[in-house]
Amino acid sequence: MLKIDHIGIAVRSMADSNELFRKLLGEAHYKVETVETEKVATSFFHIGESKIELLEATDPESPIAKYIEKRGEGIHHIAFEVADIRAEIERLEQEGFVPLNREPKRGADNKLVAFLHPKSSNGVLVELCQSVE
Repeated sequence: MLKIDHIGIAVRSMADSNELFRKLLGEAHYKVETVETEKVATSFFHIGESKIELLEATDPESPIAKYIEKRGEGIHHIAFEVADIRAEIERLEQEGFVPLNREPKRGADNKLVAFLHPKSSNGVLVELCQSVE
């Protein structure tokens, strides 16, 4: 693992949450992006070397919509940047972690992403991400 890349926060309203985090962090978001395959809109804020990613459902059947329905708004996942996502998935699976997807997929912010099931990481959804050249 190279660093904490970002913390993902599930929100009901991107507009309201962008304003809230602008006030909190003292600067506006730098990027808004939709990931159609995940049915989610994202907004990113810099915080030092890491980022905050706000996640708003674009479809009532999306994973974020279901998360908010079940748990409400709040921290959804923590993402770690890795140099070789496929090797890291394999290593972590050998260590007993349960991958939600063994093959990485395209995510927001020009990344390949894969997730680990929260039941194998003390209830925390872990995202692995690798920058795409």
